Amino acid sequence: MATPSQFLKFVDDNADKFIKRLGEAVAIPSVSGDGKYRPEVFGMSAWLDGQLQSLGVTTKLVDLGKHVMDDQELPLPPAILGRIGDDPKKKTVLIYGHYDVQPAQKSDGWDTEPFTLVVDEKTGKLIGRGSTDDKGPILGWLNVLEAHKTLGLELPVNLRFCFEGMEENGSEGLDDLIKTEVTKGKESWFDGVDCVCISDNYWLNSRTPCLTYGLRGLVYFKLTISGPARDLHSGVFGRMVHEPMTDLITIMGKLVTPDGTILVPGVEDMVPSAQDDEIAIYEKLDYSVKDVEEAVGAPITLSQDKVSVIMGRMRLPSLSLHGIEGAFYGPGAKTVIPASVSGKFSIRIVPPQTPEAIEPLVKKYVEQEFAKLNSKNKLKIENLHDGRPWLADHRHWNYEAAIRATEAVYKRSPDLTREGGSIPVTLTFAESLGVNVLLLPMGRGDDGAHSTNEKIDRSNFIEGSKLLGTYLYEVGAIKA
Repeated sequence: MATPSQFLKFVDDNADKFIKRLGEAVAIPSVSGDGKYRPEVFGMSAWLDGQLQSLGVTTKLVDLGKHVMDDQELPLPPAILGRIGDDPKKKTVLIYGHYDVQPAQKSDGWDTEPFTLVVDEKTGKLIGRGSTDDKGPILGWLNVLEAHKTLGLELPVNLRFCFEGMEENGSEGLDDLIKTEVTKGKESWFDGVDCVCISDNYWLNSRTPCLTYGLRGLVYFKLTISGPARDLHSGVFGRMVHEPMTDLITIMGKLVTPDGTILVPGVEDMVPSAQDDEIAIYEKLDYSVKDVEEAVGAPITLSQDKVSVIMGRMRLPSLSLHGIEGAFYGPGAKTVIPASVSGKFSIRIVPPQTPEAIEPLVKKYVEQEFAKLNSKNKLKIENLHDGRPWLADHRHWNYEAAIRATEAVYKRSPDLTREGGSIPVTLTFAESLGVNVLLLPMGRGDDGAHSTNEKIDRSNFIEGSKLLGTYLYEVGAIKA
């Protein structure tokens, strides 16, 4: 089933109109992690719901209840469920996205106002918070819908939508919604879904499109060591008492080596070695040690071997030390012995690892190492939050369709990647619906999601809209 040329032409002809609509979306500061912006998140849900309805999508706003944030009870933004098309002869594709964004203020270091979309005519950048994460991709789907409605073209598949407003703050309520919907059988908004497509990630670089078939999970720990009843003067009590900071630094120094090896017994052993066919995928990737060095701004990679560096991000667990709470960190000198300090660290996990398997190993090891110190201080270790890893079959027809679509639009084969970060809802969809999940990114690796001066390139927004539509046609061409 070829993609109609009039669809592709419509996207090109209406590029300025589509960019203007992206500007409307960016202008709504739908920051989910700050209570004072909660009305704006609700405003964004209403705006998006109106757009979908105007394009022929039947929608339902689902109340997800309330939660407590900053000692204040707040209503959760609604999930938006949508459907268009019920042809039993067609495949049904579920689309996920999120309409909330990270906080942003110009004083953070932005060159422009973060909630005003700036079109840089010289570079082609569309700059604004949410432009790539995740309002740009959501609007890509709106562009596809508008083209088909205006041209009177029949969609090649049935579409279902699930858009949420809390992704940047834990996706509260979404897992329960998905699991509840699945139990409704024929009455479920997800009934008959054949596959899932998520556009909430990015190319590895700024050159080559990619498809992502794996994500690492996460277990985030807080390690607290406390001793004296109050902070102490080091000149008065130094070398008289067990110091919590000394104990903490010692323990944290025994978690991971400078070359990234995780020292917690059993963690590394869970992961099988990569087979030749998987190594071949990493060898083919258009990503180099130089790309990593440019991304971090210094030549500090753990190795000069491309495959081992890439595997460190995509298919191996990693342990990172994040910070120390309760320690002196200001300018100047302060000779204090902190009464209690907490170290934060996390382990990014990969299949077949799970948080349930990792947590007892870490706690046992930390407690054993602390016991070796013969310290009279007290130890507490807790799991602050976690999420499981996800891995899909990249040989599935869902990925084959996306590969053909990418080749049609970008005239090159996409890289197949696994990402180091986490999108928990991916696993929820895969397990609850029992279908293949595809991550089909629109933006580039240099878009700066979550950072200052977030952008999406005009070419990625427009060609990406063509990609999403072409993907639907390739799915539609697959025989049952």
